[in-house]
Amino acid sequence: MITGEKVELRPVSLDDYRRAYAWRNDEESAKLEAGTAAFMFSHVPVEYLEDAYKQEIIELDKREKGRFSIYTRGDQPEHIGFIEYRDVNIVSRRCTVGIGIGNKNYWGQGWGSDALKALIRYVFRTMNLRRVQLETWGGNARAIRSYEKCGFVIEGRLREHSYIDGQYVDTIVMGLLKEDFLNLDRG
Repeated sequence: MITGEKVELRPVSLDDYRRAYAWRNDEESAKLEAGTAAFMFSHVPVEYLEDAYKQEIIELDKREKGRFSIYTRGDQPEHIGFIEYRDVNIVSRRCTVGIGIGNKNYWGQGWGSDALKALIRYVFRTMNLRRVQLETWGGNARAIRSYEKCGFVIEGRLREHSYIDGQYVDTIVMGLLKEDFLNLDRG
């Protein structure tokens, strides 16, 4: 199990996917997690999630992608979201990460930052990758602050790249190098 100070990253179970049904069908959660793809991400039946579990988790090739459930640590662990690495390039030693805290009771309290740091530590130290990147939409200020706390820097802006809430918004591209993270992680 991959652990942080507050969370542990566990293999995804079918019950976790079923639990995500409420999160994916909550307009605010879906918009923040999926951005411009919210129309595909939300308003899905539970049967769709069960089929997706079989395709995305059971048949997963961990050399290319890893997906985990985020649980709180402690006597009564609670499932609060998902996190993943994907698009692994073994030549360039890089990947893309994504995270979503679906349980609103855990928003804005550092749970996502802790989970992201735990995953980054894993891909840098265990998988020996040297670069991690992510994208988010410009209106997701809480996520951008969380990513910056983990050491990510804004590397680019795709102007009017996404369409959210009736308007075009920028997509923010952020990156983190292994050396920068390990220096931050020690301090």
